[in-house]
Amino acid sequence: MQKVLFSLPPDLVARMRASIPPKQRSQVIARLLAQELEKREQALYQCALEVEADDALGEEMKDWDITVGDGLNHDSG
Repeated sequence: MQKVLFSLPPDLVARMRASIPPKQRSQVIARLLAQELEKREQALYQCALEVEADDALGEEMKDWDITVGDGLNHDSG
């Protein structure tokens, strides 16, 4: 485990202290953070899928295919 320092609004801290026992706070915050990260990572993945499925963008990317091997020497031997 690592300790992390971050700031929270005073009213949120008061509510947390009133409803979450001290020995459970890190676990609750870790679970909530993991859920938020999963949601954001899923949104990013969905965006990547949409970009991949975009035919117009795919056609535009073909223009960049000529750079794939730039600077690589395939005749090593």
